[in-house]
Amino acid sequence: MPNLLELENAMPVAPLKLIAMDSAKNLGEKINNYLVDFRKFINNDKVKNDPAFHGYSENSYLVDFACPRFGSGEGKAVFNESIRGKDLFLLLDVCNHSLTYSVNGYTNHMSPDDHYQDLKRVISATNGKAHRITVIMPFLYEGRQHKRNGRESLDCAYALKELSSMGVTNFVTFDAHDPRVQNATPLCGFDNFTPPYQFIRSLLDVEKDLIIDKDHLVVISPDEGALDRAVYFANVLGVNTGMFYKRRDYSMIVNGKNPIVAHEFLGDSLEGKDVIIIDDMISSGESMLDTAKQLKNMYAKRVFICCTFGLFTNGLKAFDTAYEEGVFERVVTTNLTYLLPELTEKPYFVKADMSKFLASIIDFMNHDVSMANVLTPTEKIHEVLEKYNRREEYHL
Repeated sequence: MPNLLELENAMPVAPLKLIAMDSAKNLGEKINNYLVDFRKFINNDKVKNDPAFHGYSENSYLVDFACPRFGSGEGKAVFNESIRGKDLFLLLDVCNHSLTYSVNGYTNHMSPDDHYQDLKRVISATNGKAHRITVIMPFLYEGRQHKRNGRESLDCAYALKELSSMGVTNFVTFDAHDPRVQNATPLCGFDNFTPPYQFIRSLLDVEKDLIIDKDHLVVISPDEGALDRAVYFANVLGVNTGMFYKRRDYSMIVNGKNPIVAHEFLGDSLEGKDVIIIDDMISSGESMLDTAKQLKNMYAKRVFICCTFGLFTNGLKAFDTAYEEGVFERVVTTNLTYLLPELTEKPYFVKADMSKFLASIIDFMNHDVSMANVLTPTEKIHEVLEKYNRREEYHL
């Protein structure tokens, strides 16, 4: 864990508590285990006798709570322990569609709106007694509806404003579709993290013959919106970058979006080079697979897809077919959102585990320590690359 000295010299804001909503229960348990391990070795000499470190080292930081529902589908949140004076971190996954509840005898799958309502119920149940509330929402609720075009709703900005009015002081998210939405709550903390370090670590763990230089590897942005993260990734790796421009038909709307007419590529020759496509999400995956096919048509050697959120809203059949046809080699995605159970069995799937990283974020925030080194992991990526190029063993 980085900057241990800085943590050892800082006091916690308040006793730490983690609320892992049902939508992120598995991820929350992993984060909790890391937090327990972290604090076994930090400030041990102070924990026993200093009142300021009361509740610092615990066997678990998870809060005992529940969100039951009535037969009509209405719900509530109930705490089974005191959270007075605690530094609360609420973790949820608004994209987890696997959870269900009963409405008048019918089974409903929970939507992002249902998860958001449960989040508000939990915040309401704190009754203003928590010392501080931080919401960790890896996939930002309604993040794709972050701006207004004409007569339409402004859902993401309104949600942030609503949560702020309920007492939330900090928001933590990953790869926000447009982080400028934080302007809706300018007096609240808003940390937008990206997982390039976890991407490269996970990819290098399974691919032992990559050559990381500008003659053998290229980082590609599938559209203009992902260009910033692709440029950063390419600069850290010391390779070139390219971009696809999505030409859309703005005269019509299909499934809530303007259909893509063509992908136009901007960049150097890809012949014989490995390619990493980096983006924030795979939704249906049609655009990503089309990009991979075009890269292969430009004689790219291998195609690796790195996406923060693997939603796969249309299932995995198209990806299975594309993999069998040699369109791509790997799909690297994080466990920040719900992953289809069958995805983990696919030969092309690689999981970038974010639990240790999230535990570090929570620990830093609980101490009010600077997040600069967490936000920019350039040195850590360089260290991994040096060891990989020397073919040394390393561990996550």
